[in-house]
Parts: sequence; structure tokens; C-alpha cells
Amino acid sequence: MYREKRKQMIYEYKNRTPEMGILSYKCIHTNEVFLGTANDIKAKINSNKVKLNSGSYPNKYLQELWNKYEADSFEIKIYKRLEIKTKEDKEKTLKKLDELLENSLKEVPEAKRMKKKKRK
Repeated sequence: MYREKRKQMIYEYKNRTPEMGILSYKCIHTNEVFLGTANDIKAKINSNKVKLNSGSYPNKYLQELWNKYEADSFEIKIYKRLEIKTKEDKEKTLKKLDELLENSLKEVPEAKRMKKKKRK
């Protein structure tokens, strides 16, 4: 019985469609905003918090602010969410994330990227 339940849970996890979108991290003390993509919003927020709390986040300036003002001084929000209904949508949506980030950075000119742009 346990094995069947475990198999079912693994199947559901592999076939889920996680929420995707743009995350916003705003430092309350400095009003600085950082935007970044997330192909799994819940997992990305958790991953970012672990990296920031351990002092290993790639964006050194964001890391400095986090160290100086601590986690409670940041508003973490979903800035934009992408709609995913099927697994096929998921593949198409992954390609749209970078475009959505570029548009979001134009909408909020004072915002900075959470991570550096990858070179092609």
C-alpha cells in the first residue's frame, strides 16, 4: 500500500504544472527592487531564501542588502504570473519568461535584475 501511494505521489509531482512568472524582491529600507524569472515560483522563492540566508546568492549587491537589513526587510511578491494549463503550455511558457522579464524591467525602470543576463 505504501509503495502504491509513493508511486502515485511521484507521478503527480512529475506531471504537475508549477506556477511560473516574475518574482519581485523589494528592500523596504532602500526601496530598491529586484526582478527575476521563476519556472516554479514556490521552489524559486525557497531556493532564493536558502541562498540569501547562507550568503551565497549570485547577485552580490542583493546579497549585501539582505545581509545588512535581513529577511524581514524584504517584500517578496509575484510580480507577474504566467498561465499554464497543459504540459505543452509549460514548454512554450518557459520561452516566454525571459521576454516577460524584459518587459517587466521596462515597466519598472528602477528595478534591477536578480541575476545577470546569460551570454549567448
